[in-house]
Amino acid sequence: MAIPRIVIDTNVFIAALRSKRGASYRLFLMLDSGRFETLISTSLILEYEAVASRMLAETALDAEDLEAILDYVCAVSFTQHVYFSWRPYLRDPADEMILELAVAGQCDVIVSFNTRHFQGAERFGLGVLTPKQFLRLLGEI
Repeated sequence: MAIPRIVIDTNVFIAALRSKRGASYRLFLMLDSGRFETLISTSLILEYEAVASRMLAETALDAEDLEAILDYVCAVSFTQHVYFSWRPYLRDPADEMILELAVAGQCDVIVSFNTRHFQGAERFGLGVLTPKQFLRLLGEI
């Protein structure tokens, strides 16, 4: 099996920041494991930062911690530029950026808790899995 390429939705990033017990946290611990490749775009990392900054009070992190985590995500992920738009394609316009990144980067999987939001992604050859399902696919759980 080839190394899967993935895009991680913001809701998974936030879940990883909120709890060290879940599959999201475990997924982020594995970012540099070589078991999969993660793609990021400028838009997605800015969204991670904006949403996480608003929720810092709900975590054990401060702004410096968040900056270090975002730097790490950028360092271990492949930056993909998106040169085209498929909009409107999904029901939720906020998810279009994730789909476009996954298509541009020829990803295999979008990892999200909102799997229903990505109905139609299979037309692009994309699977949409929760963090737990993705870890199960890797044989990690």
